[in-house]
Amino acid sequence: MTEMKSIDELFDVLGKILLRCFVMGYVLLLLWFALYVFGGDALRSIQVRLFGLTAHEVDLVNYCGMAGVKCAVLLFSLFPYIAIRWVLRKRT
Repeated sequence: MTEMKSIDELFDVLGKILLRCFVMGYVLLLLWFALYVFGGDALRSIQVRLFGLTAHEVDLVNYCGMAGVKCAVLLFSLFPYIAIRWVLRKRT
């Protein structure tokens, strides 16, 4: 019985960690979006000079980067968190 309780506690801690990772991932996305919207021209000009990209390419890289981070956060943080919560709910 104590082994089952320790596994449940482990899953609970792991779920809390994944939930925090999910929140931090979305905070990162919101900061990226805010910097892109409010400082877009300055960031775009810096990236154009540093990497020799066109403005369209810079926009495309940022948009695809945000989409990739969003997919990664959902896939590696939210979905495992939901699965862990389902397992814990079925055990009780």
